[in-house]
Amino acid sequence: MKFSIEIDCTPDEARAFFGMPSVEAFNKKLMEEVQARMTEHVRAMDPDALAKMWMPAGTKAWEQMQEAFLSGFAGPKPGKK
Repeated sequence: MKFSIEIDCTPDEARAFFGMPSVEAFNKKLMEEVQARMTEHVRAMDPDALAKMWMPAGTKAWEQMQEAFLSGFAGPKPGKK
């Protein structure tokens, strides 16, 4: 014998049914704190510092990669096997 039960309820209703606490107030407070900290850090950073953080090697790595691609597409150099 096989049977299934389908329950149509919201997450809040399910939490209340199982006696679990509501985390809505905690989640709201936590997200406000995260947003405040992110805003503070973004205001404190200048674009140059952000670029250095996101690309530690700076543009030098991009230049080296571009040179490697160009040398690969250019084919063998004369006199080299």
